[in-house]
Amino acid sequence: MTDSPGAAIEIAERGVRAALAAGARQAEARCTIARRFSARAREREVDKLEQSTGRGLSLRVFAGEPGALRRATLTTSDLEPDAIERFARRSVEAARHVAPDSNAGLPEPAATSPDGSADLRIDAPDVAARSNDDKLDDVLALEREMRAVDARIDNSNGSYVSDAVVTVGFASSAGVRAGYRSTNASRSAHPVGRDGETKRTASYGTAARSWAECESTAEVAKRAASRLLTMFGAKAIPTQKMPVIFERDVAASVLGDVFAAVNAANVAVDNSYLADRIGEKVGSDRLTLIDDGRLPGGMGTSPFDDEGVPTQRTVVFERGVLKTYLYDTYYARKLGARSTGNGSAGGIGPNNFYLEPGTMSLDQLIAQTKRGLLVLAIIGFATESASGTYSRGAAGVLIENGELATPVDGVTIASNFITGILPGIDGVANDLRFDGPIVSPSFRVAEMTVSGE
Repeated sequence: MTDSPGAAIEIAERGVRAALAAGARQAEARCTIARRFSARAREREVDKLEQSTGRGLSLRVFAGEPGALRRATLTTSDLEPDAIERFARRSVEAARHVAPDSNAGLPEPAATSPDGSADLRIDAPDVAARSNDDKLDDVLALEREMRAVDARIDNSNGSYVSDAVVTVGFASSAGVRAGYRSTNASRSAHPVGRDGETKRTASYGTAARSWAECESTAEVAKRAASRLLTMFGAKAIPTQKMPVIFERDVAASVLGDVFAAVNAANVAVDNSYLADRIGEKVGSDRLTLIDDGRLPGGMGTSPFDDEGVPTQRTVVFERGVLKTYLYDTYYARKLGARSTGNGSAGGIGPNNFYLEPGTMSLDQLIAQTKRGLLVLAIIGFATESASGTYSRGAAGVLIENGELATPVDGVTIASNFITGILPGIDGVANDLRFDGPIVSPSFRVAEMTVSGE
Protein backbone atom coordinates (compact mmCIF):
# COMPACT_ATOMS: atom_id res chain seq x y z
CA MET A 1 0.00 0.00 0.00
CA THR A 2 1.10 3.59 -0.49
CA ASP A 3 1.45 6.10 2.30
CA SER A 4 -0.85 8.70 0.78
CA PRO A 5 -3.66 10.19 2.89
CA GLY A 6 -6.16 8.70 0.43
CA ALA A 7 -4.84 5.19 0.99
CA ALA A 8 -4.92 5.66 4.76
CA ILE A 9 -8.51 6.91 4.60
CA GLU A 10 -9.53 3.82 2.61
CA ILE A 11 -8.06 1.56 5.32
CA ALA A 12 -9.92 3.51 8.00
CA GLU A 13 -13.19 3.26 6.06
CA ARG A 14 -12.72 -0.48 5.70
CA GLY A 15 -12.36 -0.74 9.46
CA VAL A 16 -15.56 1.22 10.06
CA ARG A 17 -17.54 -0.88 7.57
CA ALA A 18 -16.25 -4.08 9.17
CA ALA A 19 -17.18 -2.86 12.66
CA LEU A 20 -20.73 -1.98 11.61
CA ALA A 21 -21.08 -5.32 9.88
CA ALA A 22 -19.95 -7.02 13.11
CA GLY A 23 -22.75 -5.35 15.07
CA ALA A 24 -21.31 -2.04 16.26
CA ARG A 25 -23.84 0.78 16.59
CA GLN A 26 -21.13 3.42 16.02
CA ALA A 27 -17.49 3.18 14.98
CA GLU A 28 -14.50 5.29 14.08
CA ALA A 29 -11.10 4.28 12.74
CA ARG A 30 -7.71 5.95 12.46
CA CYS A 31 -5.03 4.56 10.16
CA THR A 32 -1.47 5.77 10.73
CA ILE A 33 1.51 5.15 8.46
CA ALA A 34 4.82 6.42 9.87
CA ARG A 35 8.29 6.38 8.33
CA ARG A 36 10.85 7.14 11.04
CA PHE A 37 14.62 7.62 11.23
CA SER A 38 16.73 8.00 14.36
CA ALA A 39 20.48 7.98 14.96
CA ARG A 40 22.64 8.46 18.03
CA ALA A 41 26.36 9.24 18.08
CA ARG A 42 28.80 8.93 20.95
CA GLU A 43 32.43 9.96 20.56
CA ARG A 44 33.37 9.23 16.93
CA GLU A 45 30.79 6.57 16.12
CA VAL A 46 27.10 6.15 15.43
CA ASP A 47 26.20 3.61 18.10
CA LYS A 48 22.46 3.44 17.52
CA LEU A 49 20.53 3.56 14.26
CA GLU A 50 16.84 2.90 13.77
CA GLN A 51 14.78 3.13 10.61
CA SER A 52 11.25 1.83 10.32
CA THR A 53 7.93 2.05 8.53
CA GLY A 54 5.04 1.36 10.85
CA ARG A 55 1.40 0.88 9.84
CA GLY A 56 -1.43 0.63 12.29
CA LEU A 57 -5.21 0.80 12.54
CA SER A 58 -6.94 1.97 15.71
CA LEU A 59 -10.63 1.11 15.89
CA ARG A 60 -13.03 2.55 18.46
CA VAL A 61 -16.42 0.85 18.52
CA PHE A 62 -19.63 1.43 20.45
CA ALA A 63 -22.14 -1.36 21.00
CA GLY A 64 -25.45 -1.46 22.84
CA GLU A 65 -28.36 0.93 23.05
CA PRO A 66 -28.32 4.74 22.70
CA GLY A 67 -27.71 6.38 26.06
CA ALA A 68 -26.07 3.23 27.38
CA LEU A 69 -23.33 2.46 24.88
CA ARG A 70 -20.41 0.19 25.60
CA ARG A 71 -17.08 1.12 24.05
CA ALA A 72 -13.78 -0.52 23.28
CA THR A 73 -10.64 0.64 21.49
CA LEU A 74 -8.20 -1.82 19.93
CA THR A 75 -5.21 -1.46 17.60
CA THR A 76 -3.74 -3.76 14.97
CA SER A 77 -0.83 -3.68 12.55
CA ASP A 78 -2.29 -6.29 10.19
CA LEU A 79 -4.05 -4.28 7.50
CA GLU A 80 -5.05 -7.07 5.14
CA PRO A 81 -8.82 -6.99 4.38
CA ASP A 82 -9.65 -10.32 6.03
CA ALA A 83 -7.51 -9.45 9.04
CA ILE A 84 -9.38 -6.16 9.47
CA GLU A 85 -12.69 -8.02 9.47
CA ARG A 86 -11.47 -10.39 12.19
CA PHE A 87 -10.07 -7.44 14.12
CA ALA A 88 -13.40 -5.60 13.91
CA ARG A 89 -15.28 -8.62 15.24
CA ARG A 90 -12.89 -8.86 18.20
CA SER A 91 -13.34 -5.15 18.89
CA VAL A 92 -17.13 -5.35 18.93
CA GLU A 93 -17.03 -8.44 21.11
CA ALA A 94 -14.71 -6.64 23.54
CA ALA A 95 -17.12 -3.70 23.75
CA ARG A 96 -19.97 -6.00 24.75
CA HIS A 97 -18.05 -6.90 27.92
CA VAL A 98 -17.63 -3.26 29.01
CA ALA A 99 -20.08 -1.52 31.35
CA PRO A 100 -22.52 0.84 29.61
CA ASP A 101 -21.84 4.58 29.88
CA SER A 102 -24.37 7.31 29.24
CA ASN A 103 -21.61 9.64 28.01
CA ALA A 104 -20.07 7.20 25.54
CA GLY A 105 -20.46 7.75 21.81
CA LEU A 106 -19.06 9.49 18.78
CA PRO A 107 -18.76 13.28 18.68
CA GLU A 108 -21.85 15.19 17.68
CA PRO A 109 -21.76 16.31 14.03
CA ALA A 110 -19.50 19.36 13.83
CA ALA A 111 -20.53 22.61 12.23
CA THR A 112 -17.47 22.28 10.00
CA SER A 113 -15.81 19.17 8.62
CA PRO A 114 -12.11 18.42 9.12
CA ASP A 115 -10.11 19.96 6.31
CA GLY A 116 -7.06 17.87 5.53
CA SER A 117 -6.15 20.16 2.64
CA ALA A 118 -5.77 23.30 4.79
CA ASP A 119 -2.31 24.86 4.53
CA LEU A 120 -1.15 24.32 8.09
CA ARG A 121 2.53 24.04 7.06
CA ILE A 122 2.98 20.66 8.72
CA ASP A 123 4.21 18.71 5.67
CA ALA A 124 7.73 19.76 4.64
CA PRO A 125 9.29 18.16 1.56
CA ASP A 126 12.86 18.46 2.87
CA VAL A 127 12.25 15.74 5.48
CA ALA A 128 11.54 12.91 3.03
CA ALA A 129 14.12 14.28 0.59
CA ARG A 130 17.07 14.33 3.00
CA SER A 131 19.42 11.39 2.59
CA ASN A 132 20.32 9.04 5.42
CA ASP A 133 24.02 9.68 4.78
CA ASP A 134 23.44 13.39 5.32
CA LYS A 135 21.68 12.73 8.62
CA LEU A 136 24.48 10.42 9.79
CA ASP A 137 27.06 13.07 8.94
CA ASP A 138 24.92 15.53 10.88
CA VAL A 139 24.78 13.49 14.09
CA LEU A 140 28.54 12.82 14.02
CA ALA A 141 29.24 16.52 13.49
CA LEU A 142 26.92 17.41 16.35
CA GLU A 143 28.80 15.13 18.74
CA ARG A 144 32.19 16.33 17.48
CA GLU A 145 31.38 20.04 17.65
CA MET A 146 29.82 19.76 21.11
CA ARG A 147 32.97 18.15 22.52
CA ALA A 148 35.25 20.63 20.76
CA VAL A 149 33.80 23.62 22.64
CA ASP A 150 35.78 22.91 25.82
CA ALA A 151 38.25 20.25 26.96
CA ARG A 152 36.22 19.74 30.14
CA ILE A 153 33.47 18.15 28.05
CA ASP A 154 34.92 14.65 28.15
CA ASN A 155 31.82 12.52 27.62
CA SER A 156 28.22 12.66 26.49
CA ASN A 157 24.87 10.97 26.87
CA GLY A 158 24.68 11.02 23.09
CA SER A 159 23.90 13.34 20.23
CA TYR A 160 20.69 12.62 18.34
CA VAL A 161 19.16 13.27 14.95
CA SER A 162 15.70 12.04 14.01
CA ASP A 163 12.85 12.71 11.63
CA ALA A 164 9.51 11.24 10.58
CA VAL A 165 6.88 11.39 7.86
CA VAL A 166 3.47 10.49 9.26
CA THR A 167 0.27 9.94 7.27
CA VAL A 168 -3.13 9.78 8.96
CA GLY A 169 -6.47 8.63 7.57
CA PHE A 170 -9.69 8.92 9.59
CA ALA A 171 -13.25 7.71 9.05
CA SER A 172 -16.34 7.33 11.21
CA SER A 173 -19.87 6.02 10.94
CA ALA A 174 -21.03 9.63 11.42
CA GLY A 175 -19.77 10.39 7.92
CA VAL A 176 -16.38 11.91 8.70
CA ARG A 177 -13.71 11.14 6.12
CA ALA A 178 -10.41 13.03 6.27
CA GLY A 179 -6.64 12.64 6.22
CA TYR A 180 -3.36 14.50 6.21
CA ARG A 181 0.41 14.07 6.16
CA SER A 182 2.84 15.68 8.59
CA THR A 183 6.59 15.75 9.10
CA ASN A 184 8.96 16.48 11.95
CA ALA A 185 12.71 16.75 12.44
CA SER A 186 14.95 17.20 15.45
CA ARG A 187 18.53 17.26 16.66
CA SER A 188 19.81 17.38 20.24
CA ALA A 189 23.06 17.14 22.18
CA HIS A 190 23.65 15.92 25.75
CA PRO A 191 27.16 16.76 27.01
CA VAL A 192 28.80 15.42 30.17
CA GLY A 193 31.74 17.00 31.97
CA ARG A 194 33.75 16.62 35.15
CA ASP A 195 33.57 19.53 37.57
CA GLY A 196 36.12 18.35 40.13
CA GLU A 197 34.50 15.33 41.73
CA THR A 198 31.07 16.25 40.37
CA LYS A 199 29.72 14.97 37.08
CA ARG A 200 27.70 17.63 35.29
CA THR A 201 25.16 16.95 32.55
CA ALA A 202 23.13 19.20 30.28
CA SER A 203 21.08 19.04 27.11
CA TYR A 204 19.79 21.23 24.34
CA GLY A 205 17.68 20.42 21.31
CA THR A 206 15.74 21.82 18.42
CA ALA A 207 12.64 20.48 16.69
CA ALA A 208 10.45 21.69 13.85
CA ARG A 209 8.25 20.49 11.01
CA SER A 210 11.16 20.84 8.56
CA TRP A 211 14.93 20.56 8.63
CA ALA A 212 15.16 24.11 7.30
CA GLU A 213 13.43 25.45 10.42
CA CYS A 214 15.61 23.53 12.91
CA GLU A 215 18.54 25.28 14.52
CA SER A 216 21.87 24.36 12.93
CA THR A 217 24.19 21.64 14.16
CA ALA A 218 26.72 24.26 15.25
CA GLU A 219 24.12 26.24 17.21
CA VAL A 220 22.76 23.18 19.02
CA ALA A 221 26.29 22.02 19.90
CA LYS A 222 27.26 25.48 21.19
CA ARG A 223 24.11 25.93 23.29
CA ALA A 224 24.33 22.44 24.80
CA ALA A 225 27.97 23.00 25.76
CA SER A 226 27.18 26.45 27.18
CA ARG A 227 24.46 25.03 29.40
CA LEU A 228 26.89 22.50 30.80
CA LEU A 229 29.77 24.90 31.37
CA THR A 230 27.51 27.48 33.01
CA MET A 231 26.92 25.07 35.89
CA PHE A 232 30.58 24.40 36.70
CA GLY A 233 31.26 25.41 40.29
CA ALA A 234 27.56 25.41 41.22
CA LYS A 235 26.58 25.06 44.87
CA ALA A 236 23.60 25.56 47.11
CA ILE A 237 22.65 28.95 48.52
CA PRO A 238 20.98 29.78 51.85
CA THR A 239 17.22 29.30 52.05
CA GLN A 240 15.39 32.51 51.12
CA LYS A 241 12.49 33.95 49.17
CA MET A 242 13.26 35.63 45.86
CA PRO A 243 12.02 36.14 42.30
CA VAL A 244 12.48 33.11 40.06
CA ILE A 245 12.89 33.25 36.28
CA PHE A 246 12.09 30.03 34.46
CA GLU A 247 14.14 29.73 31.26
CA ARG A 248 11.90 28.78 28.32
CA ASP A 249 12.52 25.01 28.32
CA VAL A 250 11.91 24.80 32.07
CA ALA A 251 8.95 27.18 31.71
CA ALA A 252 7.37 24.69 29.32
CA SER A 253 7.58 22.06 32.03
CA VAL A 254 5.77 24.40 34.44
CA LEU A 255 3.05 24.88 31.82
CA GLY A 256 2.73 21.11 31.65
CA ASP A 257 1.43 21.23 35.22
CA VAL A 258 -1.00 24.00 34.24
CA PHE A 259 -2.23 21.90 31.31
CA ALA A 260 -2.97 19.04 33.70
CA ALA A 261 -5.09 21.43 35.77
CA VAL A 262 -7.19 22.56 32.77
CA ASN A 263 -7.55 18.99 31.48
CA ALA A 264 -11.27 18.27 31.83
CA ALA A 265 -10.57 14.64 32.76
CA ASN A 266 -8.85 15.87 35.95
CA VAL A 267 -11.46 18.57 36.55
CA ALA A 268 -14.27 15.97 36.33
CA VAL A 269 -12.85 13.99 39.26
CA ASP A 270 -11.95 17.11 41.26
CA ASN A 271 -8.23 16.44 40.87
CA SER A 272 -7.42 19.98 39.75
CA TYR A 273 -6.74 23.17 41.65
CA LEU A 274 -8.68 24.97 38.89
CA ALA A 275 -11.92 23.00 39.33
CA ASP A 276 -15.00 25.26 39.58
CA ARG A 277 -12.99 28.39 38.78
CA ILE A 278 -14.20 29.25 35.26
CA GLY A 279 -14.60 33.02 35.03
CA GLU A 280 -12.32 33.71 38.01
CA LYS A 281 -9.17 35.80 37.82
CA VAL A 282 -6.58 33.44 39.25
CA GLY A 283 -3.51 34.72 37.40
CA SER A 284 -1.74 37.98 36.69
CA ASP A 285 -2.53 40.22 33.73
CA ARG A 286 0.51 38.73 31.98
CA LEU A 287 -1.07 35.26 31.99
CA THR A 288 -2.70 34.58 28.64
CA LEU A 289 -2.62 30.87 27.79
CA ILE A 290 -3.70 29.53 24.40
CA ASP A 291 -4.16 26.09 22.90
CA ASP A 292 -4.05 26.37 19.10
CA GLY A 293 -4.42 23.25 17.00
CA ARG A 294 -4.29 25.24 13.77
CA LEU A 295 -1.12 27.24 14.36
CA PRO A 296 0.81 27.14 11.06
CA GLY A 297 3.91 24.99 11.43
CA GLY A 298 3.25 24.08 15.08
CA MET A 299 4.52 20.75 16.33
CA GLY A 300 1.06 20.01 17.73
CA THR A 301 -0.85 21.31 14.70
CA SER A 302 -3.30 19.08 12.82
CA PRO A 303 -6.59 19.62 10.98
CA PHE A 304 -8.49 17.36 13.40
CA ASP A 305 -7.94 15.54 16.68
CA ASP A 306 -7.93 11.79 17.31
CA GLU A 307 -11.75 11.76 17.31
CA GLY A 308 -12.07 13.54 13.98
CA VAL A 309 -13.14 16.81 15.63
CA PRO A 310 -11.75 19.86 13.81
CA THR A 311 -9.02 21.56 15.82
CA GLN A 312 -9.35 25.19 16.87
CA ARG A 313 -7.72 28.08 18.67
CA THR A 314 -8.86 28.11 22.30
CA VAL A 315 -8.03 30.90 24.76
CA VAL A 316 -7.71 29.10 28.10
CA PHE A 317 -6.57 32.04 30.23
CA GLU A 318 -7.04 35.66 29.19
CA ARG A 319 -5.14 38.24 31.26
CA GLY A 320 -5.33 35.95 34.26
CA VAL A 321 -9.00 34.98 33.91
CA LEU A 322 -9.72 31.27 33.44
CA LYS A 323 -11.98 31.09 30.36
CA THR A 324 -12.35 27.35 29.73
CA TYR A 325 -11.03 23.86 30.31
CA LEU A 326 -9.82 21.67 27.44
CA TYR A 327 -12.11 18.83 26.41
CA ASP A 328 -12.45 15.71 24.33
CA THR A 329 -15.94 14.50 23.42
CA TYR A 330 -16.47 12.27 26.47
CA TYR A 331 -15.63 14.84 29.14
CA ALA A 332 -17.34 17.64 27.25
CA ARG A 333 -20.51 15.55 27.37
CA LYS A 334 -19.95 14.70 31.02
CA LEU A 335 -19.42 18.33 32.04
CA GLY A 336 -22.02 19.92 29.77
CA ALA A 337 -19.54 21.57 27.40
CA ARG A 338 -18.34 20.87 23.88
CA SER A 339 -15.11 19.38 22.62
CA THR A 340 -12.26 21.83 22.07
CA GLY A 341 -10.60 19.44 19.61
CA ASN A 342 -8.17 18.03 22.19
CA GLY A 343 -9.05 14.34 21.93
CA SER A 344 -5.78 12.40 21.99
CA ALA A 345 -5.14 8.65 22.21
CA GLY A 346 -8.27 8.02 24.22
CA GLY A 347 -7.70 10.99 26.51
CA ILE A 348 -7.14 14.74 26.38
CA GLY A 349 -3.90 16.17 25.04
CA PRO A 350 -2.38 19.51 24.08
CA ASN A 351 -2.24 20.80 20.55
CA ASN A 352 0.02 23.87 20.74
CA PHE A 353 -0.41 24.95 24.36
CA TYR A 354 1.58 28.09 25.11
CA LEU A 355 1.95 31.26 27.16
CA GLU A 356 1.56 34.38 25.04
CA PRO A 357 5.03 35.99 24.83
CA GLY A 358 6.00 39.42 26.08
CA THR A 359 8.11 42.07 24.34
CA MET A 360 11.40 41.98 26.25
CA SER A 361 14.32 39.61 25.79
CA LEU A 362 15.45 37.18 28.47
CA ASP A 363 18.51 39.38 29.01
CA GLN A 364 16.26 42.37 29.66
CA LEU A 365 14.14 40.34 32.06
CA ILE A 366 17.30 39.38 33.95
CA ALA A 367 18.47 43.01 33.96
CA GLN A 368 15.18 44.02 35.60
CA THR A 369 15.71 41.52 38.42
CA LYS A 370 17.76 42.96 41.29
CA ARG A 371 18.24 39.59 42.96
CA GLY A 372 16.76 36.29 41.94
CA LEU A 373 17.33 32.86 40.47
CA LEU A 374 17.40 31.94 36.79
CA VAL A 375 16.28 28.29 36.68
CA LEU A 376 17.90 26.27 33.89
CA ALA A 377 16.92 22.77 35.02
CA ILE A 378 14.42 21.13 37.36
CA ILE A 379 14.50 17.70 38.90
CA GLY A 380 11.73 15.40 40.11
CA PHE A 381 7.95 15.57 40.09
CA ALA A 382 6.12 17.12 43.02
CA THR A 383 2.95 18.98 42.09
CA GLU A 384 -0.07 18.26 44.27
CA SER A 385 -2.82 18.39 41.66
CA ALA A 386 -5.80 19.17 43.86
CA SER A 387 -4.17 21.92 45.95
CA GLY A 388 -1.70 23.34 43.42
CA THR A 389 1.33 22.97 45.70
CA TYR A 390 4.52 23.02 43.59
CA SER A 391 7.99 21.85 44.63
CA ARG A 392 10.96 20.88 42.47
CA GLY A 393 14.69 20.37 42.75
CA ALA A 394 16.37 23.08 40.68
CA ALA A 395 19.65 24.30 39.24
CA GLY A 396 20.48 27.61 37.61
CA VAL A 397 22.29 30.90 38.12
CA LEU A 398 21.93 33.46 40.89
CA ILE A 399 21.09 36.97 39.66
CA GLU A 400 22.75 39.87 41.49
CA ASN A 401 22.00 43.50 40.60
CA GLY A 402 20.48 42.49 37.26
CA GLU A 403 23.41 40.34 36.15
CA LEU A 404 24.10 36.61 36.16
CA ALA A 405 26.42 35.93 39.06
CA THR A 406 27.14 32.43 40.44
CA PRO A 407 25.81 29.00 39.44
CA VAL A 408 23.42 27.33 41.87
CA ASP A 409 22.64 23.65 42.40
CA GLY A 410 21.15 21.49 45.11
CA VAL A 411 18.20 23.76 45.87
CA THR A 412 14.45 23.29 45.89
CA ILE A 413 11.99 25.87 44.60
CA ALA A 414 8.48 25.87 46.01
CA SER A 415 5.21 27.79 45.83
CA ASN A 416 1.54 27.27 45.04
CA PHE A 417 -0.04 27.79 41.62
CA ILE A 418 -3.14 29.53 42.98
CA THR A 419 -1.57 31.73 45.64
CA GLY A 420 1.91 32.24 44.22
CA ILE A 421 2.87 31.18 40.72
CA LEU A 422 -0.05 32.17 38.48
CA PRO A 423 -0.80 35.52 40.16
CA GLY A 424 2.93 36.13 40.61
CA ILE A 425 3.94 36.12 36.94
CA ASP A 426 5.25 39.67 36.58
CA GLY A 427 7.51 39.41 33.53
CA VAL A 428 7.34 37.42 30.28
CA ALA A 429 10.11 37.30 27.68
CA ASN A 430 9.82 37.13 23.89
CA ASP A 431 11.84 33.93 23.36
CA LEU A 432 8.93 31.60 22.57
CA ARG A 433 9.62 28.86 20.04
CA PHE A 434 7.13 26.23 18.88
CA ASP A 435 9.22 23.07 19.18
CA GLY A 436 6.71 20.88 21.02
CA PRO A 437 3.03 20.60 21.95
CA ILE A 438 3.58 22.51 25.23
CA VAL A 439 5.90 25.51 24.96
CA SER A 440 6.56 28.77 26.75
CA PRO A 441 8.70 31.87 26.69
CA SER A 442 10.86 32.50 29.73
CA PHE A 443 8.88 34.12 32.55
CA ARG A 444 9.42 35.47 36.04
CA VAL A 445 7.46 34.72 39.21
CA ALA A 446 7.70 37.56 41.71
CA GLU A 447 8.48 35.37 44.72
CA MET A 448 9.14 31.70 45.45
CA THR A 449 10.85 29.92 48.30
CA VAL A 450 14.32 28.71 47.38
CA SER A 451 15.41 26.10 49.92
CA GLY A 452 19.13 25.44 50.05
CA GLU A 453 21.71 25.42 52.83
